[in-house]
Parts: sequence; C-alpha cells; structure tokens
Amino acid sequence: MHTHTLYPTPFGTGHEAKRPIPHARMAQLSTSQDFISDEETDAGFFRELERQGIHLNRPQVQAVRHFKGPLLTLAGAGSGKTTVLVCRVAYLLSVHRIHPGNLLLITFSKKAAEEMRERITRMPGLGPGVSAMMQVRTFHAFCLRTLRMNGWEQEIISDSRYQQIVIKRILLSKGLQDTYQPEVLLSLLSSYKMQLIDIATLPEKTEEEQEIKQIFQAYEQWKLEQHKMDFDDILVKAHELLQTNPDVLRSLQRKFTYISVDEFQDTNTVQYEIIQMIAQHHHNLMVVGDDDQTIYSFNGARNEFILQFHEKYESAKTVTLDINYRSTASIVGLGNAIIRHNVQRKNKTLLATRQSECKPQYIRPVSSDDEAEWLIDDIRQRIEAGGRYGDMAVLYRSASNSRAIIEQLILHNLPFIDYGSSDSFYEQWMVKPIIDHLRLSHERRNFEAMEGVLPSLYIGREQGMRIIQEQEAVQAKKWPLIHLLGLPLLKEFQKEKLKNRIKLIKSLADMKPLTAIQAIRKDFYDSFLETNKRSKLSHHKEMLKETLDELEASAKRFDTVEQFLYFIHEVAEKRNEMHAAKREHGADKIALMTIHKSKGLEFPIVYLLCAIEGNMPHSSALAADQLDDVLLAGATRRDKSDAALEEERRLAYVAVTRAKAELLISSPVFFRGKKAEPSRFLVSAFPGADKAVAASPVGAGPVRAAAAPSKAAVARVKSAAGERVAAWVCSSGRCNAWARISSPQEAQRAAKACPLCGEAMHKGSKLV
Repeated sequence: MHTHTLYPTPFGTGHEAKRPIPHARMAQLSTSQDFISDEETDAGFFRELERQGIHLNRPQVQAVRHFKGPLLTLAGAGSGKTTVLVCRVAYLLSVHRIHPGNLLLITFSKKAAEEMRERITRMPGLGPGVSAMMQVRTFHAFCLRTLRMNGWEQEIISDSRYQQIVIKRILLSKGLQDTYQPEVLLSLLSSYKMQLIDIATLPEKTEEEQEIKQIFQAYEQWKLEQHKMDFDDILVKAHELLQTNPDVLRSLQRKFTYISVDEFQDTNTVQYEIIQMIAQHHHNLMVVGDDDQTIYSFNGARNEFILQFHEKYESAKTVTLDINYRSTASIVGLGNAIIRHNVQRKNKTLLATRQSECKPQYIRPVSSDDEAEWLIDDIRQRIEAGGRYGDMAVLYRSASNSRAIIEQLILHNLPFIDYGSSDSFYEQWMVKPIIDHLRLSHERRNFEAMEGVLPSLYIGREQGMRIIQEQEAVQAKKWPLIHLLGLPLLKEFQKEKLKNRIKLIKSLADMKPLTAIQAIRKDFYDSFLETNKRSKLSHHKEMLKETLDELEASAKRFDTVEQFLYFIHEVAEKRNEMHAAKREHGADKIALMTIHKSKGLEFPIVYLLCAIEGNMPHSSALAADQLDDVLLAGATRRDKSDAALEEERRLAYVAVTRAKAELLISSPVFFRGKKAEPSRFLVSAFPGADKAVAASPVGAGPVRAAAAPSKAAVARVKSAAGERVAAWVCSSGRCNAWARISSPQEAQRAAKACPLCGEAMHKGSKLV
C-alpha cells in the first residue's frame, strides 16, 4: 500500500498549513415560514409547500412569485434551481390560475424533463391531469412536436452509428475513406448548423475545404432523398418553419404565454432564436442558469446570452439564487475563490448552509500511474471503513487522463461505470496504428493489424488487403506486407518506403516498448499525423501529441513489447466483460467521467485528477489565440485566449462544486515525463499564493488568473528560501537520510530502502 501525504493547500508542502483556506460565509437561513405571514393572499400556497417539506428562501420566493415580464434567475451551483422552476409553474397554475396549456417549460435532457413533470404532479392542488396538459419538454422534443403538427413526416435518425455509416459510404464513394473520421465530420457539421451557418456558404479556398463541403452536401442530399432528419435538423427545420410561416409562429405565441427555460447558459444560437421568436410579444420569459457553468462552447453554447440578457430585455428583473445547499462551506468557498478571477461573469458569491467536517485536500503524487495507485488505495481504505463505491466520483479534464485510473480499477476488479467512450484508450484512431505496428512485429501474419498499418503507407485498406490476400493464396510469404510491392502504379520511392517500413517493423520486436513507440513516431508517424487531413480537422497538434505522450507513459512500465501487448489485451478483455454487464441505475459503483459529463450531478466524495498546468487549463486553451475556431470567428487573438481561459476556469469551478462532503484534488509532480505545476486556478484561490508557489515542489508556477511571476522574481525567492523538490525520505525516526527524485523513471519505483539504516523510504519532498 502506498502512503501519500494529503495537504491543506495545492502547493504540496507541510509549511502551508497556516495559509488561510477559502470558506464561504454561512447563509442566514430564513424561509417562507419566517417571512410570509398567513395574511398574505398567496400564503396558502407556501403553507402547503412547507407541509410537503419545501421551505424556500427569500430569493427563491422572489423568483417563484414573478408573474409578468422577463426574469433572469442566476442559479448558483447547488442553489435549488429545479425546485424554483417547478414551484413557479405551480404558483402560476394555483395562484394566478393560468391554464396549463399556456405554459412551456424547456429543459436540456429527457431525464430532467421527466423529473420536472413528476415533481409538478406533486405540487399543491395539482395532479397528473394538469401536468399532462403542460408542455414540459426538451428543445428537441418541443421542436419535433411542432414540425409533426405542421406536416413534417421525415423519419428521425436516432442512432449516431447509423449517421457514421452513411458518412463512411460517402467517403468511400469519393475515395476519402482513410482521409477523414466520420464522427469528427458530423461534429463539425453540427457546430455549423447550431450557429445557423448555411452549408452552401462554407468556404472552398483549399482542397480540404472543398472536400468537406462536398461531403456535407452529399450527406444533406442523401437525407433529402431518403426522407430522413437527424437531431440537428429538428432544431434547424423548426427555426426555418417559424421564420417562413407567420401563422405557425403566431399560433405558438398565442398559446405559450408563459415560457421558462432551464440551463439557459447551455443554449446555442438556434435554440436562443426559437425562444426569442415565441416570446417576442408578451416577453413573459423566465430563464434560469449560471453563467459560471457555461462549459459547452464547443457545442455552440453562448455565455453572452445570459450576460447580455438585459440588453435584449431592458425591463428584465434579476434574481440571484446564491445559497448553496449541496456542499460544505470549504468546498463552496474554494469554488468562489476559483471563479472570482473570471471577468466575463455576473458578480455573485455563494453562501453555504453546511459546516465543513472535512476540508478539501490536495495530493502531489509523482506521476499519473502513482496517482492511480494512490486513488485505488484510498478507495479501498474507505470501503474497508464501511463506505460505498456509489458515493465516489472520479473527474478529469480530458478522456486521455482516465487511462491510468481505468487500468488500475480493471486490474484490481473494483466496480465502476465509465461515462466516457466505450473504446479502450488503445483503440483510439491515433493510437491504434502504433499498436498495430507493434503487433505485426510479433505476429507478422496478423492481417487485422496489417490493415491498420496501410493508411500510414498511403495505401487504401480495401485495395491493399485485396492484393495481399490474392498473392498469399498464390504464394505465402513470411512477411505478407511484401505483396504490396505488386500494387499497380506504385512509384519507386513508395516501394522504398514500404521496404523500410517492413525493416522497421522487424526491428521493433527486440526493443523496449517505449523505445519502439518513439522509433515509430520519429520514423514516420508524427509527420504522417501532421499532414493527415483527419488530424488537422479533429485535433489540435497539441492534443495529438498529448495522446501519444500518454501512450508512451503507459509503455514505459514494461520491459518487452510482448508484455505490453499482453497487458493491452488483458485490459481490453476485462473492459469488454464490464461493458457486457448492464449499467444499473443507482448501482454501487464508482462514477468515472470528464468534468463536462459531471455538470448537473453531485456526489458525496469527489476525486479531481491531474489538476495541473497544461491540463487545467488545458494546453489547447493556452494556445487558443492560434485557433481558427468557427465559434470564435471574428474574435481577436486576445479575445480568443481570454475566452478559452475563462471557460477552463469555469470547468475547474464545475468540478469543485460537484462535491457534497469531501473533495480530494491531485496534481502530479511529473506528467507524461515532464515536470508539472499545480493548476493556476487552485493556486490563485489562496491569498498570497504568489509567494507560496515559489516554494512548491516543482518550482515557480502561475499565480494569478492570467500571469506567472517573472524569472527574476522566482530566482530571488529561490535564492532566499530554497526550492522544494520531490524526494525519498527515510521513514525511520532515528535517521535523517533522504534522496532527490530526479526523473520520471525514478518516480515510478514503488519502494526504496534507505542506504544508511536499511528502513523503508517514502515519497515526500525536501527544501533544498
């Protein structure tokens, strides 16, 4: 079992214990029972709510009582927004006697819509009959119903895999099957459509732009001919219908005189426009959301819809739900201290209702694999002490961060639900070709791996495999790839490249797996990815590099390619077994997910992994000024950079505020072979962090929201106070020996004996 020190601050030094820890102020908890007297005309409604155990605070009551005109309800994390939405609907029905058919309540997920409908039936004086007459729907369900009622009969493509098959066929017909990735093309197409960008207006300056536009137009034409619509079309076609058919729009405007929109910060352009049109005359529009939780800009969510709500609706009132009922005061306080550094936000500071038994704790493991081992140990200790797996959630910034922890959970047979991709890390499109090269080095007749190698030789899979199989039937070869030399029209330099590739594959078998992967990358793979259109479209260079660096981090644990391949096979087998078991709702299993997936959820215990610079904020956000992003078109480089960094900070805020009782945050000292510093978002949450960070184990790091200290300042602090470094420290109380951990390889060691007294040494830190 690994012993790791938990610290009260992210700097990873015991000397920081006296640094002030952010705490939220405790709310003065007065409820409707205290300030609504029985003489008030609507007192009966609130008394009935109280009998049902619903005690609303002042801002909540203010939002519930709102009747006419626009209302912006800023609902901080854990502030009871769903309760407010449901109670306001009940208030309109019971107190103002609004007909249920005149109410429209829009939310973002089917599950949320069902929960709200069910809660409405339990409200005072209401029942199933009333809620059945109401429209409580997702945007898609509402728009689809509108289209169906107006003669749209197209079949809905509900399976994303089916969409991908259609795109694959289009790619095949154009000879581009190895050039683009269907799911990435569909994601790009969706982002255009959700911003109401017409495909016909897309640029055609480069060969890639021409190809992509032709693929999109072929897909749209196929749907037209097949009489089908996808999910994006439901919104786009509904928007077109309202724009081109005034009678339909007037009908909706007359019918829905009171509109409420949940999760307003997640609305994209087309959704926003639809709501605007329906509420155009009466303006009885209540929107509920939190600008601090806008984290889906890649899906078209626009933070400015909340921030500029008063510019669109000058008479709008604002109610701020600023009391957090979910988390303890120290968790709420940390969230406040993180998000206050954002500039583009509504000013609000959450209050707490729960005292902190356990404050957020920070750990500085040596690497991602060390982090995963610590996590396994900590989970096991909690289970032995009577805890539940289902109380725990493991959150991370990117899917690639989950590789080490998923492997450890699988190998230790701990129950978990992975809410990410069903594919193994090693099955990702940019990783699999490298694994296929390694497989071929040990199984030269592995035809499946052979097929995976062909695109990097710029040979079509179908054509290449056909000649290999035809020639093998005539005369089998020791290395079947050699048959490719018989391909017609193959140029001399291509033949030379093929011979060199076979030579490289042969040489990989005797290398260490890390060396083999580095040889593949250096020889051809990195340059292949850089010039590959699929890579350009789907990932920034930094993200491609990140994934392959993670592969190297995994491979360095093994001595032989054979061991590494066996491990990959073992993980895949166990993963398949787990996916074969059905996901049970409420099952006692650890939840694994990206921060994006966690929004709207809460857990008693949250582990936040890899909270370091380059990962949180992500390196792609730090280079956002270089991006040509459709959603940021027209923005200056500075604007792009600031917007990306603020969204990353919102992600950190969302992660922290998922925890109800305990929050454990890990910032590895080494990440993919390089030294890493604690996330600036955590560091900036602590007063005086600019001084403390210079004494962190990895040297000086970024301290404010936007800037790091100068090299000269760091040098001055280091010369005066020294530098804290990762080290082996003797566990014997009689011995003062220690040894510096100077490399990732050294950091991977599980244990070390003291050279002076022979006792065990543990991983810690020393000031030098």
